[in-house]
This record gives sequence, C-alpha cells and structure tokens, in this order.
Amino acid sequence: MRNPLLLVAFLFSSTINAQKRPNIVFVLSDDHAYQAISSYGFGLNHTPNIDKLAQEGMLFTNAFVDNSLCAPSRASFITGKYSHINGIQGNRDLVFDGSQVTFPKLLHNAGYQTAIIGKWHLISDPTGFDYWNVLPGQGDYYNPDFINNGVKGRVEGYVTDLTMDFALNWLNTRDTSRPFCVLIWNKAPHRQWMPPLKYLHEFDNKNIPVPSTYFDDYSTRTRAAHEQKMRIDQWLSPNYDLKENFNVEEPYQRLDKYWKAIFDRLTPDEQKEFEDAYTPKNDAFRRSNLKGKQLAIWKYERFIKDYLSCIQSVDDNVGRLNAYLKQNGLDKNTIVIYSSDQGFYLGEHGWFDKRFMYEQSFKTPLIIRWPGVVKPGSVNKDLVMNLDISETLLDAAKVNIPSAMQGESILPLLKGEHPASWRKAVYYHYYDSGGEHNVAKHVGVRTDRYKLIWFYENKEWELYDLLKDKNELHNVYNEPNYKQIQNKLKEELHQMEVKYKDTEMIGKN
Repeated sequence: MRNPLLLVAFLFSSTINAQKRPNIVFVLSDDHAYQAISSYGFGLNHTPNIDKLAQEGMLFTNAFVDNSLCAPSRASFITGKYSHINGIQGNRDLVFDGSQVTFPKLLHNAGYQTAIIGKWHLISDPTGFDYWNVLPGQGDYYNPDFINNGVKGRVEGYVTDLTMDFALNWLNTRDTSRPFCVLIWNKAPHRQWMPPLKYLHEFDNKNIPVPSTYFDDYSTRTRAAHEQKMRIDQWLSPNYDLKENFNVEEPYQRLDKYWKAIFDRLTPDEQKEFEDAYTPKNDAFRRSNLKGKQLAIWKYERFIKDYLSCIQSVDDNVGRLNAYLKQNGLDKNTIVIYSSDQGFYLGEHGWFDKRFMYEQSFKTPLIIRWPGVVKPGSVNKDLVMNLDISETLLDAAKVNIPSAMQGESILPLLKGEHPASWRKAVYYHYYDSGGEHNVAKHVGVRTDRYKLIWFYENKEWELYDLLKDKNELHNVYNEPNYKQIQNKLKEELHQMEVKYKDTEMIGKN
C-alpha cells in the first residue's frame, strides 16, 4: 500500500517544480516590419510598450525567417522545421498536418497549459492546445469571426483588442498550479491596414518621407525584381488598400471586389467614422489631380500611415499584457517573446509585401524578455532564425528537443554567451511563384557580410556585399573581384541544402 504522506509530498514537489519552470507568452504579429518598431531606430513611429520589452530584455538585430510568407513562417515557428519538411510551402490551400510534433505539444505533454489566440492561418484545427480561439483564414479587422475550440461566431470589436481580451481572460481562468504557454498571434498589421477608430487621425499631420530606394529602377538586378507585382505605385487596389471610395461598384480593380464585404462588417457608426476620416482627404486628393512621382508619393503616404496606425493598437495591447503580468506577479518568471511572421517592405525598392530574400522581408523583429536570465537592454547581432524559437522554448522549459528539429536553441545567447560554434550563415527558400505578387522561386544564403540568391526557375544569380551596399542596390555577381566569394557562397549554399534536407534543390545550382 502506498504511503499517503509520500504521495502528498510527491504532488507538492511536482507543483513546486512546475512553478519554477518559466511561463511563456509568445506575441506574434503579422507583417510587422522591424523598421516600424522604435527600438530599431528608424524613427517612423513610436512603440513604447514593445520598446519596454527591449529595455528589459534582448533585441536581436539579425533575426531571419526561413520563408517570408505568413502560413509557412508560422508553421516553421511551431515545428522548428523548414517548409519542405513541415509541408507548408505557401499560403494557397495547404493544410497543416496537425499530427506533427510542435513545441506547444511537447510543452503540453510536459505539464504546461497551452493556448493559442488570434491568427492561426494553417487551415486545420490547432492541436496540442488546451484552449484555442482563432481567426478563420486571414480574419477581419472589425467585428471578426473567431473559432472558439471549434465553434465559429462573430465577435463585436476590433481584432487586436479582442485577441488580447481573449488571451487575458484565459490567463485569468487557467490552472495556477501549472506553468503556461500562450501564443497571442495578431492579424495586424496585415493588409488591408484598417486602423482602429481611435487612431484614424494619428498620422494626419505627420510627414513621412519615402525611403531613399522608393524609386529604385532595379538596374543591376535580375528578371525577378523587374517582374514582381509589389510596387506601391502600381499594385495597391484603390479601395481595398487605399480607401479612395467606400461605395465600390464594378468594374473592380484588383482586390476591390472584396472591399464591400469587409466594410459591411463595420457598424453604421463605425462606417460613418471611417467615411468622416477619409472623405475630406480623398476629396483633396482628387482635386490635386496628381501624376507621376507625386501620385506615387501620395499612395505611399496613404499606405504607410494606415499601416503604422494599425501598429499603434498592437503596441497598446502589448502594454496591456505588460501591465497584466506585473499586476498578477507573473512578470518575473515569464518569458515574453515579441516577433513577426516575417518582415515587410515599407516602400523600400518601391514595394509593399514580403517574399523576396532582400533584407526588409527576410529579416524579422525579435525581442525576448526573461528576467533573471536576459540582461536588460542587451542587443544581440548573431544570426538567429524563426526555426530557433521551438528549440529555445523547449530548452528553457527543460523539455527534450527532438533531433528532427532544424533550428538551434538561442538560450546561450540569451544568457549573454557567444558560442564559437554558432552558425555563420542562414539558409532561405521561397517556394511559391506566380500568383498575385509574381515573385520568382529562389533560395539563398546570407552570412554576416554577403548574400547570394539563386532564382532557380529563371536560372539567374544575385550577390550583394552588405557591408558596402546595405540597401542591396548593386548586384556584384558578375564582378571579377567577387569570384572567389561567389564560389565560396555557392559551396555554402550546397552544404545547407544538404544539411536541411532540401532534396528538391540539391545539385540544381
């Protein structure tokens, strides 16, 4: 017969050990460019609450994604595997296999309570979570539908606020005897950039100059840069993106056919506030009859101000999270991660969107706060990836890391260490092609100084010296002085294709 006192002691010990393991909060936004976080120093906007995480934690200046696209990057974050291994190579109709091993599943099996709230975007129902309440597909900004543990229903409110509402409510009702891991995954600031009502006028009187590369002519680039459909001056829809009209009629331009259904989600009062905010500016725009570069600049200003206004709400809700953790005594033993599923072009090269391996979409913001482990205000310049998050969180929770995962735990970096064996290069693969944005398939390798890109369908190469050319305007692939570097990077690219089991690519280049 078991000794009841021993059983009580065992259960008490288990509870204490569980409480010592760190809680985890992973906030992931969609298309949040690092340029639009004030801690990164670009001066576009002010994000005090995200900045607070950086002030109290570690900011990574060289965090990259394996595939700069929403669904694939999310799958890589939770599996720790490249897209060709986890099965999600693009956004179009690919269903995530929920039987795969993911870090939330492993944490759940190790005693963690797990939850995901917000944008899931992987079609299949989330698995490995005690609670899930996610948006169907891309979701809507206003009065969105949520799928709450399988039950779909419309919820009144603004999506970024609602996502945090649901997350904080779950934290309030959880089992406090167990550690928790909650994924708070925002829709914002994804296209079509609909700000909350309180920020409709946030940037009205602010001048935001176009980036220095806005009128890039791609003169040294290969076909891919010329054939893309991402230019702000050409490919933003007048109403869906730029909100030039609220009563849209056929014939539709590009995505405008979706605008009516989106705008109809707003209540009459919300619609009136939108119309009151945009109509005077739209009337002034029509009177000005802008052409050429001036029209291109107007489109940039409309896009960037709406985009940044969406981010204001993201930052507000990070502030709500910070306050909740502190008020409930959870801040000292909770890892908080802030990141984005990828970077985003904010007019650089004249573009919006992502996909290309150029810095603005390949690089993503990453900030991690972990009191007692991470030195406040620290900055890390090592090459890290979205693939690393799974292994890092398992490592922090003292859960065995599956050998099939393809990232590396950044726990040593968080502790201020700089292992000599840390990766010297990162591998990228964009598998999609054609479609709305017409970006060619490509693979590439980036070191701390150089970047080699192989557009394998087009059979064209690009090489950039990032030390001399941080804006990636000058392709030096055919320059004799870079021949030795080129060959070395090609060998590195081949080795990475083998290492990451990208069998489709091995031998192609």
